[in-house]
Amino acid sequence: MQKAIHWSGVFPAVTTQFTADGELDAAAMQKLYDWQIRCGADGLVMVGSLGENSTLSSAEKLDVLQIALETADGRVPVLVTVAENSTRDACRFAADAQQRGAHGLMVLPGMRYLSDRHETLVHYRAVAAASDLPVMIYNNPLAYGVDIKPDMLAELADEPKFQAIKESSGDVRRVTDIFNAVGDRYAVFTGVDDLALESLAAGVQGWVAGLVCAFPQETVAIYRLMRAGRLAEALALYRWFAPLLHLDVSTKLVQNIKLAELAVGYGTGHVRAPRLPLTGDERVRVQAVIDDALACRPVMPLH
Repeated sequence: MQKAIHWSGVFPAVTTQFTADGELDAAAMQKLYDWQIRCGADGLVMVGSLGENSTLSSAEKLDVLQIALETADGRVPVLVTVAENSTRDACRFAADAQQRGAHGLMVLPGMRYLSDRHETLVHYRAVAAASDLPVMIYNNPLAYGVDIKPDMLAELADEPKFQAIKESSGDVRRVTDIFNAVGDRYAVFTGVDDLALESLAAGVQGWVAGLVCAFPQETVAIYRLMRAGRLAEALALYRWFAPLLHLDVSTKLVQNIKLAELAVGYGTGHVRAPRLPLTGDERVRVQAVIDDALACRPVMPLH
């Protein structure tokens, strides 16, 4: 049954869990996704960058979506990421995701090819037309080389399926530029963990989060405190969280966050090549960040 999306709150960009031999681990995913929901997540975003989209076949992506839908069982909406190389494949996947029961799509530009302004807009309109699902536009020019600027969002505003933006340009000033360009036409989410408090202060309605996969209570608490105007409490928690949040802004964010999941008793820690597990000094450094945070983990505020 289709679930309407309330575009606000914390939407974990959840990890995809694998067995030691590289197959999908449904049980580990069910455990992780249920925990996120019980800790206050307002939605789930499947098979994004953190979900190792590029290493999954289309069939596997749809299987992960199915696992999430069954686990959520109507408690929260489940979005699936559209990040294909061609517009044709993106449209096909969007249609397949609707058939499987996805509640919405998070759509990236076509991968590999760096599309120009016109090509980017045509791609987004084509994917929107391929299903009846609402769309979150994902802007991450640092990772994918295509910048969906405020004037482009204004041009796309005539398509009602475009309902939200995941803003990950890395420049918090962009949040204000978006609001100035299009007002409240879209729900704006931050997608950069260590700019979350700053973005919430600038007026975003939601947070597509990464370290939430290991620290859901803290992530939800910061969001709710900021929305309640309790800045001092949110700031104290955010300052504790910041070293962990920096782990999200890395080419090895998947390995970093999966290591954090293991530290709190979730996930399998396995990644798919070409990603490899952290080893040596790199693993020691990341583990130290996690251990230091756990050693002084604050008591969660009452909501």
